[in-house]
Amino acid sequence: MAQFVPLAERIVDAVLESNPALASYVGDHRFDDRLPDLSTSGVTARVAMLRDAGNALAEVDADALDPSEQVDHAVLSALVERGLFEATEVRGHEWDPLEHNPAALIYNLIARPFAPVEARLASLAGRLAAVPDALATARATLRDMPRVHVETAAGQFAGAAALVRDEVPGMLDAAPGMRATVEPAAATAVAELDGFAAWLRSRVDDSDRDPRLGRRLWEARLWHTLDTELPAAQVLSRARANLERVTEEIREAAAALVGGPADDATVRRALDQLAAQRPDEESIVDLAKVTLGEATDFVRAHDLVGLVDDPCEILPMPEFARGVAVAYCDAPGLLETADIPTFYCIAPAPADWPAERVESFYREYNDHMIRNLTVHEAMPGHFLQLAHGRRFRGTTRVRALGMSGPFVEGWAVYTEELMAGLGFGGLPVRLQQLKMQLRMSINAILDQLVHCEELSEADGMALMTGPGFQEEGEAAGKWRRALLTSTQLSTYFVGYTEVADIAAARPAGTSLREWHDAMLAHGSPPPRHLRALLDI
Repeated sequence: MAQFVPLAERIVDAVLESNPALASYVGDHRFDDRLPDLSTSGVTARVAMLRDAGNALAEVDADALDPSEQVDHAVLSALVERGLFEATEVRGHEWDPLEHNPAALIYNLIARPFAPVEARLASLAGRLAAVPDALATARATLRDMPRVHVETAAGQFAGAAALVRDEVPGMLDAAPGMRATVEPAAATAVAELDGFAAWLRSRVDDSDRDPRLGRRLWEARLWHTLDTELPAAQVLSRARANLERVTEEIREAAAALVGGPADDATVRRALDQLAAQRPDEESIVDLAKVTLGEATDFVRAHDLVGLVDDPCEILPMPEFARGVAVAYCDAPGLLETADIPTFYCIAPAPADWPAERVESFYREYNDHMIRNLTVHEAMPGHFLQLAHGRRFRGTTRVRALGMSGPFVEGWAVYTEELMAGLGFGGLPVRLQQLKMQLRMSINAILDQLVHCEELSEADGMALMTGPGFQEEGEAAGKWRRALLTSTQLSTYFVGYTEVADIAAARPAGTSLREWHDAMLAHGSPPPRHLRALLDI
């Protein structure tokens, strides 16, 4: 029988070397001077490595391992299987230009001070020098692209060029000795990125591939994404049932806030009242900073979960990342050893939006919704959960790579409900949290109906703006996100239901804080494995 720990460590190293994007994401900086090789030969080599890894893992007697290593074996096997599925079945590198965008890898070297500026500039020079070949590969590989992906990528590649143009000179001011190495590579990279953005814009009108995966691919991808026994049909039926349940709750909460009958008209009246209290592009980031302090004080006062001293910085979302989500949490990787901050990023309304759509955006992301968003993205949601995850140390590095999206998103949504239920932000935040519960349920419904049942844009918008009570701008953005992504929108609902069930299994005599700390003490495994680790 193969010895699992050394085998797992060899596979982890092989996976990281074949995927420098994943390596940088998890905080392993050995490959920071590289970009992913998405050429035919590069993908073929990665597939061969993953197949060898899968065969080796299949020879391990998992039943003979201790419980923690059994989870690592299952997580690593799932990671390998998903990598093979994406490379050989979905093949996104052949039709999705967003997969070729190097901006996030460049941004991490600029924004995260995990090493002296000279060391980061040396890696940056390597990555910038690799941009021309990477984009030549993209031009040769990409074909039959969906219009929505091309439009979004064109904006993001222009943002990538602006990132290099605007941010690299500041780094060089701190290390002028690196100018001769970095400046020529940066100038070439900017020209190539701008040129690639123009190449994409020239292909918008000819890009007519359907962005929908179709049921076979979507259900297969859902299985890999969720790592749960729940079939797609049950995900849909449970999401619809949750939508009905939360609809009754939000009607009652709205009536309690503004009076009147517990019906949809009262909900809209209550939401209109809350939407009047909203930030703008100048104040939204500062508001998020205030709400982070409020949420931290609330968690401490109610002793909900162990806090950390890790820094969290709230920033406007970089341009290269805009166009998919309104906010995200960008935490240091689970293998990161440097003391660096988490970034909680919020995208202000785009500068080219008309005034009425900007108003719609800030009506949706009003003062009370920002409080709920901060709970989700930061405290005690993603920022705190991932900080706990970085403190987990197993016998292998597997869980640093195999982070479960359903657990991460499920914990964040669970904490929204927890905080609102305990009174954070009062009835206004509870109303917004219930609206987010509606959105979460609709996300799962939309995800499946878009990719499997050819839901029309008109029907999708009606679902979001009707039963979901969403502003038009939010709904339009979510429609694009449903087309740009697949299965990720289902992680919120499925993860929430599984994490909430685990939280509800808190043993008698165990405090909330003790149980929450126990739930966060094992990294970010799929919820079904967390159940085994907690012995419930």
